Amino acid sequence: MAVWVQRRFDKLAGTGQAWRVIDTLYPLIRAGLFRLDPEVAHHLSLRVLRLAERGGLLRWIGPAVPPAAAVEVLGLKFPNRVGLAAGMDKEGDCIDALGRLGFGSIEIGTLTPRAQPGNPKPRVFRLIDHEAIINRMGFNNSGIAAGVANARRSRTYQGVLGINIGKNKDTPNEDAAADYLTCLRQAYPVADYIAVNLSSPNTPGLRELQGPEACARLLETLKREQAHLATEHGKRVPLLFKVAPDLDECHIRELSAVFLAGGLDGLIATNTTLDREAVAGHPRAAEAGGLSGRPEFQKSTAVLQAFASHVGGRIPIIGVGGIASLEDAREKLRAGATLVQVYTAFIYQGTGLIRELACGL
Repeated sequence: MAVWVQRRFDKLAGTGQAWRVIDTLYPLIRAGLFRLDPEVAHHLSLRVLRLAERGGLLRWIGPAVPPAAAVEVLGLKFPNRVGLAAGMDKEGDCIDALGRLGFGSIEIGTLTPRAQPGNPKPRVFRLIDHEAIINRMGFNNSGIAAGVANARRSRTYQGVLGINIGKNKDTPNEDAAADYLTCLRQAYPVADYIAVNLSSPNTPGLRELQGPEACARLLETLKREQAHLATEHGKRVPLLFKVAPDLDECHIRELSAVFLAGGLDGLIATNTTLDREAVAGHPRAAEAGGLSGRPEFQKSTAVLQAFASHVGGRIPIIGVGGIASLEDAREKLRAGATLVQVYTAFIYQGTGLIRELACGL
């Protein structure tokens, strides 16, 4: 049987047919995974992908996206406009396998200076009718050193690698800059860009760092270190901030001024939302944590558009939040994004969505 499968995939590799087989099977695979606890299913999926990559199985399926989809942003060449958002590969140990699926960029993390377990379980909940997820993971990870070591072991991925960094839960906000500096220094030699996560709703008090004064101080500190590291390593790694969708117009205007004055290289809009209006009445709506997926799309896109109107194209924006179709991705671009990222819809729809977006954009 194994020999027959290998011969079949060898025959289909590079023709596009192998992808069609995988796309056809994915609803069955998802049905099995959705019988499991969401976090168990998450770790199982990544483990299977790693094993498939190490065993050479993923090489049989051929290229996922044509080279014509490449675009240059942030001084980097992205094979296509579609990236994997942070949170899927927290540890950076599945980069090569995920890269086979067609992503133009992969953002690993969030990574913190010290390893931490995150919030108590259960902490991930599916809202299947809404194609959504609520999570309160809380930056569970093995620490920046382990994440960077994993990233160094990546061998075949040819896309853009982002490293998303945060502060430890027990680090007070007045000392947060030290945590971000620790992560920035360790991630810098390996990352193509570094994303500063100050908008997760699952670390108490973290979003206070989005206050204009606190944000300006943090940005100044990190930009100063970025300049030093650029000289030390002989390369310039762009610095991006990831913001929340739960911001009003005044706050967006003030942050935009901070980002422009401070020389921020790029913006990721947005993280998950605390708003439950779009899922009101669902049995899981009252769960604490950030909501992602289709219900977040309009709110996230409105915040993206507001930032774009204030920065006027001077800061590239990665649009993320609720993208579940090619038209959704196009709407993010129309709102002012240059690149897009997906996560929740990838879980619900599988690899076919990645190729549809990358080729369609």
